Amino acid sequence: MDNQFNETELFKGGRTLSIMPTYACNANCKNCGTVSSPNDRNNLPLETIISSIEQAKHLGFMNVVFTGGEATLRWKDLVQAIQFAHNLDMPTRLVTNAHWANNEEEANLHIKELHNAGLNEINYSTGDEHVKYVPLNSVVNGIIAAIDHSLSLAVMIELTASRVLNRTSLTEHSKIKMLNETDKQKIRILESPWMPLNPLEIGTYPEGIAINRNNISSVSGCDSVLQTYVVQADGRIGACCGLGMRITPELNVGFSTGTDFLARAIKESESDFLKLLLHYKGPERILEWAASKNPEIKWENLYAHKCQACLRVYKDSKVADVLRHHHKELFAEVLQSVWLEEEYYRSLIEENFSPDPSVNSLTSLSFS
Repeated sequence: MDNQFNETELFKGGRTLSIMPTYACNANCKNCGTVSSPNDRNNLPLETIISSIEQAKHLGFMNVVFTGGEATLRWKDLVQAIQFAHNLDMPTRLVTNAHWANNEEEANLHIKELHNAGLNEINYSTGDEHVKYVPLNSVVNGIIAAIDHSLSLAVMIELTASRVLNRTSLTEHSKIKMLNETDKQKIRILESPWMPLNPLEIGTYPEGIAINRNNISSVSGCDSVLQTYVVQADGRIGACCGLGMRITPELNVGFSTGTDFLARAIKESESDFLKLLLHYKGPERILEWAASKNPEIKWENLYAHKCQACLRVYKDSKVADVLRHHHKELFAEVLQSVWLEEEYYRSLIEENFSPDPSVNSLTSLSFS
């Protein structure tokens, strides 16, 4: 792989390029994490899409994800971009609501074209909000077509306490029940909390899902920040693939102009101490720590989705005040996490154990 990473960069893991060809979507779901709708006309030029893929290849990114909005509304450009990435030996994934799979014939025609272009994986989004616009049957048609064309696939289902559509709804669908057991095993089903975009609004989830002092030990850092860079439909570059990124300016680290915008975005992201905290500590633990400094900060049983907790970190002035005055107390913890994850554990995996506990690039970190 043509990896041009600078050895002084902190994050040494594989990076993902996420591309949002458009913010437009045929659906208009409440609390859409990307604030997409049928009325949004932001579109990323094809030449920028191609340039971002070229840059990602040069920088050693491990894969390309096409998402939205609804990326398939830019069908011809999407297919061309998938083909371009495939020609560069970059694995590709598509996230879609399957609106194009109205029947089995249409589903097969679309999946065949995507497969021929080189698509490796397809992820379907569904749930109580999505099915208001795209029936579950369309998602099922898409699933079966993906299996028939040997695509890796996953289905993400919205998780709320009162949801009607769930894992059972999908597995008990008549067409899914007709599949043989081998094909059924190819369907990876994930349920993800459907979060409000207001960080202070409390979502309703099954018991035990929201984070509190009893289960926070199971929480890890955010593996999206520093790992995924999103070229958005309006040209901005996000430092994660998180929900609410459009309404959080601090999560945007550049604009897609020039020939090195991805490299500049990486540098900008890794020089921000708060993003390092989010990656290595996680937003829930940041809130827990901030509350220990200011008991007025309430966090328990409020958040089931990491992205809503992250919105709280950025939007709550009380949390910001604690971070502003006390963030230096976390320097040693973050330094240790960086060294353990990026140097020590990685060197063990590579069977070349020669850890260097000094991370020089931390000395120039800023806090924003």
